[in-house]
Amino acid sequence: MKSDSQVQQPTGQDRALLRNTLLKLTAVQKIVCAAVIAVTALIWYDLLKRLVAFGRGIDYGGLHALGGQAIALLKQYNPFFWWAVVALCTLIIAYFLYGFVQAMQRRSRARVVSEETIALLAARLSEPAREVLRWAWHDRREPVTVGDLQRAYTELRSGRHDRITLARRHQALLAPASEALPGRAGMP
Repeated sequence: MKSDSQVQQPTGQDRALLRNTLLKLTAVQKIVCAAVIAVTALIWYDLLKRLVAFGRGIDYGGLHALGGQAIALLKQYNPFFWWAVVALCTLIIAYFLYGFVQAMQRRSRARVVSEETIALLAARLSEPAREVLRWAWHDRREPVTVGDLQRAYTELRSGRHDRITLARRHQALLAPASEALPGRAGMP
């Protein structure tokens, strides 16, 4: 077993390679999301200006049967009503845009990574980084997905390799104790 000073650590190049690979794999999804959000925002801005202008142009003169005081109240609170409609519509649009972006991200995470990309990563990543990638790849019966690479990148940045190494050390320390007492298995 290697000592602490001999354990190889993932490098900044490993993180950069994974980050750049992920950027290439998710670029189209990010561009589509940004374009849909930008177009929706521009259309909504034009519609909200028209909606507020429509609200300003409403004439309550035909409601004289309600009385002068009621018409004065309607005129006084008219702008607030239309801005409330704008705020409500903005929240609804934001909710649908959020759902769209989440769906695009789920779709992107589920996308299978090509064999060439995995071969490139296997050749250029250090062994500790490959170990973190293997750890992030949960279902070995399925090919590696973009989501697996995203998790590997996140875990690589947060020091997962150190935790994997520590778990191995714990396993090595605990394994001999359980093997030394074979007759005590199943006893309280």
